[in-house]
Amino acid sequence: METMQLPQLVTIFGGSGFVGRHIVRALARRGYRIRVATRRPDLAFHLQPLGNVGQIMPVQANLRYRDSVDAAVAGADHVINCVGILHESGRNTFDAVQDFGARAIAEAARAAETTLAHISAIGADAESESDYARTKGLAEDAIRKIMPNAVILRPSVVFGPEDDFFNRFAEMARFTPFLPLIGGGKTKFQPVYVGDVAEMAARSADGLLTPGATYELGGPEVLTFRQCMEEMLTVIQRKRAFLPLPWGVASLIGSVASLIPFIDPPITADQVENLKKDNVVSEAAIKDGRTLPGQNIRPTAIDAILPVYLVRYRPHGQYSGAGKSA
Repeated sequence: METMQLPQLVTIFGGSGFVGRHIVRALARRGYRIRVATRRPDLAFHLQPLGNVGQIMPVQANLRYRDSVDAAVAGADHVINCVGILHESGRNTFDAVQDFGARAIAEAARAAETTLAHISAIGADAESESDYARTKGLAEDAIRKIMPNAVILRPSVVFGPEDDFFNRFAEMARFTPFLPLIGGGKTKFQPVYVGDVAEMAARSADGLLTPGATYELGGPEVLTFRQCMEEMLTVIQRKRAFLPLPWGVASLIGSVASLIPFIDPPITADQVENLKKDNVVSEAAIKDGRTLPGQNIRPTAIDAILPVYLVRYRPHGQYSGAGKSA
């Protein structure tokens, strides 16, 4: 009697978050068994409908405690790390989560003799003045030393139903007569759909990506910060004035906002620093085919997705027609 072989097991750190849940969906559709490593498994039940009964299993893991990381990786055929934070809160600092935590996952994956995919960000640079970009860069450097065959995915700003970019400014537009243009709104982005990022992460589990390669993920359009805001306002059918904020003023506002307890600041000084550099796919990545089109994935345009989830910010929600903007 032959023994039935179980589907491969993928451990995903940060699987209950915005990008992570889309990766879980992409893996579930492929039939993988999925172990979601998260600090609060009791808050990850929303992932269960993405797969079959018993296919998705949340487990407790905290990147600050190595034993829990090792336990989450044990027995896995592949590991994906998509843990990241946009601003610091308590013990969840950039250094602890994005540098130390990423190193711990890589070391655990190496010890378990499994493969690894790490989601970083375009602009990751160990020498950056931004703590976000600096720790992303330090993590990449460490992973390349610990696991030279690890795949690194670098997305531009990621958009989708639960994003913290278009949703944040659309919510702001509901209550304020103007929107800030940090540094004049000239920073360039290449917004990439979360589903396209998830597809690339799933392909790392399939073994379809080149071991040790770094891929840069961007959408089909390069837009300035101002153009992103204009696109968002068009979708939510609102008219708002733009208020250019010099870098110094924006940084000061971010510093003050970060001191207010119990709220997520609309902008931080570190985010302002990060906005000083364009966030687009490099020419080198395009030349080498280390992009979405280079992997035969047609990037999804923002105008195909934004109306799906930003409709709730319209003056009358889904019942708003094509009338005048508010």
